Amino acid sequence: MELTLQAFLIVLPAVFLAGLVDSIAGGGGVLSLPAYMAAGLPPHFALGNNKFSSCFGTLFATLRYQRHGMIDVRVALLSALFALAGSHLGTRAVLLLHPGFLRWLLVVMVPLVAVFILANRGLGRENHSHLQAPRKKFTLAALAALLIGFYDGFFGPGTGTFLILFYTLVLKYDFVTANANTKVVNLASNIAALVTFVAHGRVLFALGFPAALAGIAGNLLGAKLVIRRGGSVIRPVFIFTLLLLFGKVLYDLLAAS
Repeated sequence: MELTLQAFLIVLPAVFLAGLVDSIAGGGGVLSLPAYMAAGLPPHFALGNNKFSSCFGTLFATLRYQRHGMIDVRVALLSALFALAGSHLGTRAVLLLHPGFLRWLLVVMVPLVAVFILANRGLGRENHSHLQAPRKKFTLAALAALLIGFYDGFFGPGTGTFLILFYTLVLKYDFVTANANTKVVNLASNIAALVTFVAHGRVLFALGFPAALAGIAGNLLGAKLVIRRGGSVIRPVFIFTLLLLFGKVLYDLLAAS
């Protein structure tokens, strides 16, 4: 496939912005994947290149968060393992079922989640996860990762955002730790998917490497903002990500009708 200058001008800024958003609140794929499609990449190549750039960006954000002690490593690794299993099951299920009903469910759920977060000003401000019994915390983390991993394999949009919400609401992490933990899960699932895309020749490396650099830059900037400003920067970006997800799902529904 021949790449034009226009493709780079469309993809690189979008991937940078996607990395910035993703490192702060998840959901960056809502921005980057349409950019690859707009640049003229066929769907499978768009998905492959999107995984390629997001893998590198997420890796650097994860390393920065870990270096600053923001990741609950045991919970994050356990979640990553169960999310991979759930994603595999979800990918198999999508071959048997149509995920269209999830779009209607999200159109209802996403605005409710946004209103709930806006109404609960204290959500995610403090980390109370240490008050939970370790067995309960690990069990809930594994179950949630399995279910959200299934959602990721079955449908996908907003996976990281929903995982942050679970870590905050149920496991009582602050937004900063919840976001950092999610990066480990995202990295594991992205690598698993990327291996498949590369093995089947669905990555255009001439575009993939510059996009990966743009993604790294966006992720590092986003991680820097989180480290400096904490939950105060995550909360508004989290709401922004929910609005993006709502817009995408609504657009897909209207386009399909």
